[in-house]
Amino acid sequence: MRVNRTFVRHFVEMVAAMGMGMLVLGPVWMVVTDALGRSATFDRTVPMALAMATQMSVGMAVWMRFRRHGWAPTLEMCAAMFVPFLVLFLPYWAGLVGRGTVMLLGHLLMLPAMWAVMWRRREEYGAAHHRATARAVAE
Repeated sequence: MRVNRTFVRHFVEMVAAMGMGMLVLGPVWMVVTDALGRSATFDRTVPMALAMATQMSVGMAVWMRFRRHGWAPTLEMCAAMFVPFLVLFLPYWAGLVGRGTVMLLGHLLMLPAMWAVMWRRREEYGAAHHRATARAVAE
């Protein structure tokens, strides 16, 4: 199966949902950690990267569930947010890369990780199943 517009549109929607997750949950996260006296936690690379991956995952999961995707594809897509950081933590802890590299590469590597997850289920992501489901709900 080749990549079609529906597949690409879904990818773009997921990237937008990630951004919305960070935009909406980032400030909430900071307010909560400030209230708990833990705002300095995010001065460290690993907690900050994991917090950002979580924020993006929540945004994406909400959108995927809205689009009627099952839990397995939703959780696979969320894993694509964490795996790049987990891989980069090893060279970070070894002193081979710095915080900026972890943050930049972690975010960039999410894109091919998401594409790979989508490609694994390309029939689902390339089909317009959400339209049929939306029509059925409306009737």
